[in-house]
Amino acid sequence: DEVTDTEDNDEEDLGVMDEQRSVILHLLSQLKLGMDLTRVVLPTFILEKRSLLEMYANFMAHPDLFVSITAGVTPEDRIIRFVEYYLTAFHEGRKGAVAKKPYNPIIGEAFHCSWDVPKDKIKSIRTNSSSTVAKEQAKIQDLEPDRDQRGCYKVRFVAEQVSHHPPVSGFYSECKERNMCVNAHVWTKSKFMGMSIGVSMVGEGVLYLVEHGEEYVFTLPSAYARSILTVPWVELGGKVGINCAKTGYSATVTFHTKPFYGGKVHSSTGSTRVLNIFHVVCRLTGYPELNNDVCWKYSEESQSNKQSPHKWLNFYFKKTDPSLKKKKSSCRYLWRHVTSALKVGNIDTATEHKHLLEERQRAEERQRAATNMPWEPKYFIKEVIMVF
Repeated sequence: DEVTDTEDNDEEDLGVMDEQRSVILHLLSQLKLGMDLTRVVLPTFILEKRSLLEMYANFMAHPDLFVSITAGVTPEDRIIRFVEYYLTAFHEGRKGAVAKKPYNPIIGEAFHCSWDVPKDKIKSIRTNSSSTVAKEQAKIQDLEPDRDQRGCYKVRFVAEQVSHHPPVSGFYSECKERNMCVNAHVWTKSKFMGMSIGVSMVGEGVLYLVEHGEEYVFTLPSAYARSILTVPWVELGGKVGINCAKTGYSATVTFHTKPFYGGKVHSSTGSTRVLNIFHVVCRLTGYPELNNDVCWKYSEESQSNKQSPHKWLNFYFKKTDPSLKKKKSSCRYLWRHVTSALKVGNIDTATEHKHLLEERQRAEERQRAATNMPWEPKYFIKEVIMVF
């Protein structure tokens, strides 16, 4: 019963208004450098019209690249495909150029969606062996169509807020036909940095390619909201890693933030290396998290350089079940009054409904503490890892 999602969450690229600037100045006067903002109530007018859980779903806005990962013939090809997908995931996660903050999810809140990916859109296999190509493509064609008569792969996504303090989200996506899935948890830690706010995404994700018996463990970059008193904008920064223990391949991606002097906003450059144990296989140059061309430069002369046409990426609208808007744990049900108020510019009404949601969450948390009944997530299980 899923239909193409038509929710209009576009954000206007307006700067901070004069009357809003005084509110921000008053808030900043109470903060100290490095202060944790987890429990600080931020003004409603800086909010996006969607939950953080729905923002995570937008990381899958190019599901064709996601499905293409497991079609790689060699371990080297597969990790390069994963890096290409990883670098394209971030620009669709933002709505507009001006930095705004998604809603902090309520514990137990969830978001579901899916994408249909035409099988003829899966990226062609990069190899010099025509027999290998024919064999792999035949394998793809023999796969069960999963009850979809249109020749599409189905990619499904679910996210849930599994903890309130600390604020931890879990999300999971899978393509059953291609025997692949990704499982991740993120703890968002924000801190005050003067004229900027930094958000660290603590946690990790694991991509499972069941057909190949491979697991790729990856981390996430930090995000920074700059110029919060004028026209706020966001950029990514820090070094992240992608590692596959089975194949010995790994990749490091460094997101470079705009220097204090010079440079351009909205154009975070970066560098990427793909390694096999200690040997650098190739490097990537360009603008990794934007819609520009990037170029893979291989260390071996026999390997030609490969251009990745990011600006020609296919965008796929997600599909949602309309009945979920009436489900009490759904993002869009919980935040429906806040979203509708923000759409018409009624900040006071949005603030009131946001406050009611937060107070209800605090009351339920106090009740669980009094009865010694910890919260049990619906879709995720907490694992305790012993480190020796």
